[in-house]
Amino acid sequence: MPIALVGLDADDTLWHNETVFRLTQQRFVELLTPFADEQDLETKLGATEKKNLGTYGYGVKGFTLSMLETALDVCGEDLPASIVQAILAAGREMMTHPVEPLPGVPAALERLAAQYRLVLITKGDLFHQESKLAASGLGEFFRGVEIVSEKSAATYRTVFARHGSGEGEALMAGNSVRSDILPALEAGGYAALIPYPLVWEHEAAEKPTEHPRFRVLEGLTELPDWLATLP
Repeated sequence: MPIALVGLDADDTLWHNETVFRLTQQRFVELLTPFADEQDLETKLGATEKKNLGTYGYGVKGFTLSMLETALDVCGEDLPASIVQAILAAGREMMTHPVEPLPGVPAALERLAAQYRLVLITKGDLFHQESKLAASGLGEFFRGVEIVSEKSAATYRTVFARHGSGEGEALMAGNSVRSDILPALEAGGYAALIPYPLVWEHEAAEKPTEHPRFRVLEGLTELPDWLATLP
């Protein structure tokens, strides 16, 4: 059956995101280096983020709370109010950071939207993800938007059925092997990896290079041509 529905990830697939997180993490480490070693701070923050995912979910707000928790763990009662204020300010800056579509994305979406039903499928905070989509100017290309707490095979089956005729005619494209590729393939759909230079450690996984419904592309601009080759 030919592909009719194309699901697309948002962060680091359509626009820059991880770069902003990395810059903020670097600022966090700089603030706390008087109290702990750089590597130790990064390890503690990563562990705190992972622990808190089930409570706060994905996104800037959870990341900001994890930075504050890590700072308190490291400094205890000696944590200066100025650092708390700086962390909160960094979180606000992330929430209002300009949304910059990746090169070639608008043109690729225009080509895709002319032939397929496009659905944005992304994790994160509802308000922030909706705000970024609006700021990106890319919303017109999508027939639907799904902001989910987690991307699992069950999630994809539900979304593919809601917006199309099921996983057999659906493809998911994104930058995360863990969230965009593996569960979409498990659901029975196709999947295209659109690599981004930076990968969040919690999204890292081995590529299913031998899977017949999987392809690694250099960018979103290659997706229309690959789709045209599928039966």
